[in-house]
Amino acid sequence: MMSRSPSMTNPSDSYPMRLQRFLARAGVSSRRGSERLMTEGRVRVNGTVVTELGSKIDPLRDEVSVDGKVCTLADRHCYLLLNKPAGYLTTMSDPYGRPTVADLVPVDEYPGLYPVGRLDADTTGCLLFTTDGRVGQNLLHPSHNVDKTYIACISGSLSETEISALEHGVEMDGCTAAPARVEVIEAGDRRLVPVRPDGLREREQVVSLTVHEGRKHQVKRMFFAVGHLVKSLHRARFGPLEAGSIPEGSWRLCTDAEIDALFSAAGLERGG
Repeated sequence: MMSRSPSMTNPSDSYPMRLQRFLARAGVSSRRGSERLMTEGRVRVNGTVVTELGSKIDPLRDEVSVDGKVCTLADRHCYLLLNKPAGYLTTMSDPYGRPTVADLVPVDEYPGLYPVGRLDADTTGCLLFTTDGRVGQNLLHPSHNVDKTYIACISGSLSETEISALEHGVEMDGCTAAPARVEVIEAGDRRLVPVRPDGLREREQVVSLTVHEGRKHQVKRMFFAVGHLVKSLHRARFGPLEAGSIPEGSWRLCTDAEIDALFSAAGLERGG
């Protein structure tokens, strides 16, 4: 068994990944098959044969080859959907050690994974992660008008005048929000569950609000502008993606059809 090359990463480096995981993600073989390739001495990292199954590499820096053929993840981006629970910051690290969404997704298996946009710590729901910076950037760009649908439990009840203000562009903090789509959710509607699983309390209302802007605290600010506080907030949809049946705090990989829809929403041609 040969020792690892000095240029290989250790667990403290930026994006360490187990070598057999890298090989599986690169489409070389299954995880178990990749382990067999390693033990047979057919895998090299930066020119050095690596047979130790615990070995880790940095896909951004290290060159991996099998039988002399270089392997790459360049065309195998990850697109992953998390049903974010409350109490987690939308960041990949926190200097104060507070819980972050990075604790909930497989960052070791998908180096470079990051959240597309942000949800407040107390907001739950649909949060896309990807390693594809081009798609992520385009989905957030104002020119693409990607819809985000939120289910909000608010204090009081919206009047027709207030609904009209939200639908035509409400003034908030010296700027005008883009027009939103508003729907009052009735008791018994399953969409009420993420924000009020035990039912509505007195002087509360559940409202679906669809916006395409992404300003800081936008939904809370829009409701505040028409005189209502947001008591709880859940993002039910981001572009073509829905949290749906994903348990809170869990994630799943996007389907091929969903990835196609993301590229379309981002104004990109898949594979182009």
